[in-house]
Amino acid sequence: MEVTVNDTSCVEPADLSHRHLHGTTSPREERIPWAAMAGIIATVTVFAVAQGLTYPLLSFILERQGTTSGLIGLSAAMTPLGFILSALFIPALSRRVGGARLAILCSILAALTLIAIAWAEDVWAWMPLRFLLGVFANPLYVISETWLIAITPAPRRGRIMGLYSSIVSGGFAIGPLSLWLTGTEGWPPFLIGIAALLLCGLIVLAVVPRLPDMPDEGEATSVGRFFALAPLLLFAVFTAAAFEQILLSLFAVYGAALGSAEERIASLITCFIAGNAVLQILLGRLAERFGSTGMMLFCVLACLAGCLLLPSAFTTWLIWPLVFVWGGVSFGIYTLSLIQLAERFTGQALIVGNAAFALVWGIGGIIGSPATGLAMQLIGHQGLPLSLGLLSCVLAVFLMARKWRG
Repeated sequence: MEVTVNDTSCVEPADLSHRHLHGTTSPREERIPWAAMAGIIATVTVFAVAQGLTYPLLSFILERQGTTSGLIGLSAAMTPLGFILSALFIPALSRRVGGARLAILCSILAALTLIAIAWAEDVWAWMPLRFLLGVFANPLYVISETWLIAITPAPRRGRIMGLYSSIVSGGFAIGPLSLWLTGTEGWPPFLIGIAALLLCGLIVLAVVPRLPDMPDEGEATSVGRFFALAPLLLFAVFTAAAFEQILLSLFAVYGAALGSAEERIASLITCFIAGNAVLQILLGRLAERFGSTGMMLFCVLACLAGCLLLPSAFTTWLIWPLVFVWGGVSFGIYTLSLIQLAERFTGQALIVGNAAFALVWGIGGIIGSPATGLAMQLIGHQGLPLSLGLLSCVLAVFLMARKWRG
């Protein structure tokens, strides 16, 4: 399959956006390569199952061993640290090794790392191993998203990226659910994760003939330089990452402070994840109709409204639709960021941008929860909606300022 990418990676973002909005698309470019697309999405979804299983599984094991909550949190932070470090090297590695070879190699190395984690079952041994798991996981996401953007026709980009986000979110949700079948003791839960990681490599191997090469047009740039090219886009990714991690890690603390039962809090978190998965296709379709920038501002303002409504709605039935929509619009910020990345950059800048997204996502995951936890420690449980509201407000101001500048 031939994929044509214009060399516009060095053009200013405003010019790139203008070309995509006003350019013409040939019938050949509108044709959707469903087989390659299904393979790419399946690869990331299966990997998301493994990732979604790993986080709660390792936390349960450490808790049984009597590990302190601080040490459990530090152990969990090793994986996003691996994301951050590996993001700096993915563009160069993909050019040197090739995207498909790198993805297959990383799936094998990640499986071997998970085998070592299952064998060790020691918090200190897990620190470097979980770091390596992040290092090997990240290229799969970056390469797969770059492939998907490269083969997606511009007129259908919103709905396809929304479909991608929805399915991957579902994969993350399936991971913890699989623990109901296997339990959290012994090798069975680890074997599911190991099999899922190896399956990723097999899927890539099966669809290799249909996959495009990694983009190599345009001037080579670095992840660090990309921060100067798209600072607001990267801050949007940071906001989405921090929002998700804060809700998933601290919503139980917020609910407990208000006297809510653990079962109700767990159900609300599930409702949040469900909204995350269900609403992305709708947001993608709306982005095609109204523009990705306007839809991103809508999602940010909806997040801010949720922060304002949370204290009064928490004890009423309104909390259920609130957290459902919250889940959709908060992750929708990331989906719309992917769409804007595809609209504004091509060539080598595209994979560098995806790597920068992964780096910023890791930073948001590491910073968001501790900062909000400190705020809750200082001012009480209302530190959660206040922190989320402040983050949403800052992003909304930046987006509106850019819109007013034209």
